[in-house]
Amino acid sequence: MTAKELHLSNPSHPAQITLRTYILAISLSLGPALTPFVSSFLRSKPSSKYNRKALKVLLRQELGFGGFAFAVTLSVGVGATVRHLWAGFDKKSSPDSKYIKIAKEKLAYSNLTSAQKTFVSYALSSAIGILLLQKGRRRSNIQNTPSRTLDLTLLLFVRAVDALVQSFVYKRSSRVRVRERSSNVEHRPDLLRQRPLNENHQRVRIDMRRLTARIDALVFWACSARIMWCFFYQPDRLPRSYVKWISALANVDARLLRALRLMYEGQWSYTQGYTSLPALLETYANDLGFPGAWGSPSVLPSVGGQKADIIWNELGVTGRSGVGGLPCELVHGGVGSQIGLAGSCTANAGLRAARALVQSMAIYLPVHFFPVLLTRPKSLLRPHHIVATLISALRSASFLTSFIASYWYAVCLTRSLLLARVFSSVSHDFWDGPYGCILAGCLSCGSSIWIENGRRRGEMTLYVLPRAIRTILPDAWIKSGNRGVLAAERLVFVLSFSSLVATAIHRTDSLRGLSRWTLAFIMNGPDTGFWKGRTSVDPSIPVTPDSPAER
Repeated sequence: MTAKELHLSNPSHPAQITLRTYILAISLSLGPALTPFVSSFLRSKPSSKYNRKALKVLLRQELGFGGFAFAVTLSVGVGATVRHLWAGFDKKSSPDSKYIKIAKEKLAYSNLTSAQKTFVSYALSSAIGILLLQKGRRRSNIQNTPSRTLDLTLLLFVRAVDALVQSFVYKRSSRVRVRERSSNVEHRPDLLRQRPLNENHQRVRIDMRRLTARIDALVFWACSARIMWCFFYQPDRLPRSYVKWISALANVDARLLRALRLMYEGQWSYTQGYTSLPALLETYANDLGFPGAWGSPSVLPSVGGQKADIIWNELGVTGRSGVGGLPCELVHGGVGSQIGLAGSCTANAGLRAARALVQSMAIYLPVHFFPVLLTRPKSLLRPHHIVATLISALRSASFLTSFIASYWYAVCLTRSLLLARVFSSVSHDFWDGPYGCILAGCLSCGSSIWIENGRRRGEMTLYVLPRAIRTILPDAWIKSGNRGVLAAERLVFVLSFSSLVATAIHRTDSLRGLSRWTLAFIMNGPDTGFWKGRTSVDPSIPVTPDSPAER
């Protein structure tokens, strides 16, 4: 570091980094936590759950030493200070006292690169930070519950691994560029002046982007399939807010979800005509305006064929000749009943898609316009920028719409329209079970990610991946709370945190999306990264597909 870089007025000074970190961290922790309190105070009858006493407890927890803001600020601020002091050893004007010599020897000064020094500096501080964070969360933890810091650890782990993958992918493109520049200088120097980026390098660069996009799409597809399957059968493995959000978009009656879980647990069977809750779907059918027998496994046919058709005629069910199982009207939840299409699978998927499109636009319009208002408000004065932003929002909304519609149609194709008809002798204990229509829907919906553009596709993948990883971790291991589990989480947290910060400082091009913008703001201030709308990168290294430089 130069003397200018070590000056307090420099945005990279530890004091400024610490201040920006605390402002951002306290906003992220207190903002969502205070929202229900504010809404409760504004009501004519405030909720007893969000009273002044609860608010004091919340503020004491979030503003204390074990709160998220303090722990993260300490991890970043102390690490920046250690790195700042360590950099002072490089100055020739520094006093060559015996203490400085001892410090140099202890820190293996002559053997560490700048990036390694950064990693070590933040590893020391983040180790203290995770200890404080876990201690603060443990005070409000009840016994045998998952770690309260696990979601944060997984988020950092996923972002750190993504940075390594991006670095590997784009280093290959960089090496190709360096080799071809050397070849051009040796054989055709005029080509280097006329075409600094030749066609072969451009092709390699495009191939790298396509490879990254395919990796993102594949990971998102696998993660969304796992998350959706857990939503139906193991919702406790997902965050409660995530379950509520999926429930709102899926629009599935809780009784139907309960029946699916009973089937998964072996407490609901068409073949045995058995259920542990006989009135569960019978009352559901009555509420939809259909006979209660339509929801009874002891009455419904377990397989297709002529016997199933006889039962359907007796029950007054139309459109299910050749197949068994629950009538489509109940699976669709009454969607289309007002226009006489409650049993139509196509109408069900289409109407749900239309509803999802309206909901999705309400979600994505602020997501696409708010960053523009923050960073480039004048661009909204130009009509073509408004149209481009609207198209981008519509594209994102189409992704979510396709996600929902493809799920429902895959369910209907499996249990009613195609597979159950072709294999009519297979019981609907399978077709309506966890590895039948539900699995088909879970496997199909994630393919809608290809509708999204490359930048958002990558960011959405990084959003769902930590949640998917959480669902495959053994509950017994997570809830045990023993020292080995805590130590493993602490190690992952420290390594991931330190790697991300070191990457943000020394290899910014390997970060993307929120990781890149957030760390650019923390380390360099509001005049860089997301907040400025552009970022400086090494011209010899291709920028990532989602960087502002390529917009």
